[in-house]
Amino acid sequence: MSKRNATSPGNVTRLLHFIVAIFLVASPAALAAPCQFESQGEGRVASIVDARSVRLDDGREIRLAGIEPTATTKQALASLLAGRDVTLRGTDDTPDRYGRQGALVFIGESDTSVQAMLLSQGEAMVSAEITDKDCAAALMASEVAARHQKKGSWADPSAIKNAESPDDILAGIGRFMVVEGKVLSVRQAGAMTYLNFGRNWTRGFAATISKRTLPAFENAGIPLKSLESKRIRVRGWVEGNTGPRIDVRLLGQVELLGANEPTGVRP
Repeated sequence: MSKRNATSPGNVTRLLHFIVAIFLVASPAALAAPCQFESQGEGRVASIVDARSVRLDDGREIRLAGIEPTATTKQALASLLAGRDVTLRGTDDTPDRYGRQGALVFIGESDTSVQAMLLSQGEAMVSAEITDKDCAAALMASEVAARHQKKGSWADPSAIKNAESPDDILAGIGRFMVVEGKVLSVRQAGAMTYLNFGRNWTRGFAATISKRTLPAFENAGIPLKSLESKRIRVRGWVEGNTGPRIDVRLLGQVELLGANEPTGVRP
């Protein structure tokens, strides 16, 4: 198959639908195994620091990688982890600037991460920071299952923001959000590509993708122009002044909606 045919709009659409189909049909239990990274040590949880961080009895502070918290995450985390023995897994145990070690956390000998448990109950959202495709698919499958069953935070119709209501998104500036809508146009300005969801470019919601992020989409066979007129979900931190923006730095922040996928804002 030629490169031109491989990246034609029809083939790209089929590829993206196939990726989404994997998320929809795979169960969290079946997909838990791919997240078995190298061990970063063990310990006992001494305290819950915040909605995604715990402190072990040896003093280490652990940030749960791969998720963003919701209003109920801290309580759920306390129920799962307080006083429990855990195993840490990941690809890099270098502490972040706050001294926290990022890791996937497993209770005892369990093969299912605490992150997957939280996601499957609707007590957290996928952050898209896990770049290993199999593990990322496992975590997304857990979230998708909870979303379809309207568990936890997904029971609230406003959990997924409507791209056609930019003021609602802008009200959450500085917060991590999931936004759904139809891409009306794809425009490039300098080193930035804009996925515009509104006809008024300055006021409407847009996802921005810098030139340095383009290779990730190109390597996945997804030309950004192919997203025009498609319904997608975008997740990330809301920025902006006049119009809300989410800066897309990782491929996993963009989720194409299939033709039969229920609309998140009107369940």
